[in-house]
Amino acid sequence: MSNHTIAVYGASGFQGVLVLAELTRRNITTVLSGRDADKLKAAAAQAGMPDAELRVAAIDDHSALVAAFRDVNVVINCAGPFTPTGDRVIAAALAAGAHYADTCGEQPFLRHVYETYPAAAESAGVTVVPAATDGGIPGDLLAHLIGDRLGPLAELTSVHRFGGETAMSRGSLRTMLGIAEAMADGGVAYLDNAWRPGPFGALAPVTLPGEPEPVALAHFPLQEAISVPRHLAVRNVQGAVEESTRALFATPVTDEMIESLPVGPDDSQRAAGTWTIVLDAVAEDGRRARGIVSGPDTYGTTALTAVEAAVRLATTPPAAGVLAPAQAFDPADFLAALEPFGVRWTIEDQ
Repeated sequence: MSNHTIAVYGASGFQGVLVLAELTRRNITTVLSGRDADKLKAAAAQAGMPDAELRVAAIDDHSALVAAFRDVNVVINCAGPFTPTGDRVIAAALAAGAHYADTCGEQPFLRHVYETYPAAAESAGVTVVPAATDGGIPGDLLAHLIGDRLGPLAELTSVHRFGGETAMSRGSLRTMLGIAEAMADGGVAYLDNAWRPGPFGALAPVTLPGEPEPVALAHFPLQEAISVPRHLAVRNVQGAVEESTRALFATPVTDEMIESLPVGPDDSQRAAGTWTIVLDAVAEDGRRARGIVSGPDTYGTTALTAVEAAVRLATTPPAAGVLAPAQAFDPADFLAALEPFGVRWTIEDQ
């Protein structure tokens, strides 16, 4: 058993249970928290930790949340969508003196965290690392390694791709519904050394791994545009997906439709899924490089990544404050920790 304790808020949700399973695999002392005791008990049993401590706390009860996070080293917040409620969990973690990570994929909330909590986190002596996911950490770390290779960058374009089954959890669909406006206009990009909202001009087609011809891209509100400029000398950072993917995300959904679907993809769908992040960089002197990081099962890799981040926050805490992944962790070492689980990365000169 580890000598540190990690609390998972939203532990009974689809992503929360996967995070619990990863904590069980590592034999880490875990506190389960959420609003429903019966669901927390069922999640603990499902994750193989029937004797874990349960601490019930509603999202709108600050005192209960603070009590739930007392005497834990790190809080992993899995209770999305994060834009309407994430502030409450962060505030409680800071009040309890616990480090914080989350499984957020919402660019507006990610930017809000970086802009709102640095002073409070420093004052509390804790570290906040938002978007500790397969989409939030590997690309940020790889971008830093590309910067080490090329020096100051003029351009960095991040393209996120998804393969295999396209089934999403209810939580992911609710997230998409909540940031529909940001998805429609491309969110925020870092252009000419400043964060600027879309809409943006068209992106040039790009030849992506495994594709014989260039594919059409669309601006998309990705994490790298928010986190990378905080640790890398770069003038422009843009996020994109294939136009076909953006169109898929733009398909209208309602709360009623979401509730009628399974809570998340089944094991076979998760096993068939893949994710890839392609980073195309142009240095100020004109040299070019492409970084690629990829892996299986986006939900499983997110659980692995969030727990890896939390363990590192607990065992070797970085500086207090709100930190991008490459500020909090050694990029190559963190990526190496993911490799045994099918995550692969490379950087090639172009």
